[in-house]
Amino acid sequence: MAITAQMVKELREKTGAGMLDCKKALTETNGNMEEAIDFLRKKGMASAAKKADRIAAEGITHILSKGNDAVIVEVNAETDFVAKNENFQQLVKELAEHLLENKPASLEEAMDQKMSSGESVSEYINSAIAKIGEKITLRRFEVKTKSDNGAFGEYLHMGGRIGVLAVLEGTTDQEVAKDVAMHIAAINPKYVSREQVSEDEIARERQVLTEQALNEGKPEKIVEKMVEGRLGKFFEQICLVDQAFVKNPDEKVGKFLKSKGAEVVDFVRYEVGEGMEKRQENFAEEVMNQTKK
Repeated sequence: MAITAQMVKELREKTGAGMLDCKKALTETNGNMEEAIDFLRKKGMASAAKKADRIAAEGITHILSKGNDAVIVEVNAETDFVAKNENFQQLVKELAEHLLENKPASLEEAMDQKMSSGESVSEYINSAIAKIGEKITLRRFEVKTKSDNGAFGEYLHMGGRIGVLAVLEGTTDQEVAKDVAMHIAAINPKYVSREQVSEDEIARERQVLTEQALNEGKPEKIVEKMVEGRLGKFFEQICLVDQAFVKNPDEKVGKFLKSKGAEVVDFVRYEVGEGMEKRQENFAEEVMNQTKK
């Protein structure tokens, strides 16, 4: 039977196993989905398969830099308790080391890469699921590069609940870079500068502001001037260099950077579980389920 990409995708979603492992399992079982699941379970992925539909929205972010390369990663678990577990934190560090060393182009590629132990990233995570007893997910990562005349701003807030990796050029001052990363963690800008904001987004905001001003009964002849002023406030909210610097609110981040001969060329800000459905804890139900096993 021909094994399709859709079949591999379905098996991967059901088991959490790597793409190559799923394809092999389907090939070995002639495309039988249930037998393929059993095939993967026999390879030690049973607990991972059982937990594949559970919510993992806790976890930590982690940052690792070596020379001119750095990686920021978010790894999720089901509970904050496990996120603080030494074994889980070691897993996160080892994943970061692998990602920084191998620089996969996508999450999918990362999951199928072999680690130094010989097992794939997917197999490594599934082995940890079996030991730790919770669903664990490598959710996202980004690898960044700087020049010799640059610096990485690395900051982890609340033990990794928020992680920021900023790339600065024009300075090698780690303190300057970290100060900027801390600002990004606190204020959460969307862009470095207004040049990165799309024309569509600006036009949409300008239209909203225009309608607001007209609804306030402002004369049409002064609305345009008012809108441009309010658009400046909009940029201050979303653009890093236009924001008041948290360590000195009288100074804009852009001015602070200029005084150091530096510029931010890129940044990544991860907040654990953002945009994900959170697990609803019901400890009574959890205990009852345990007693039935």
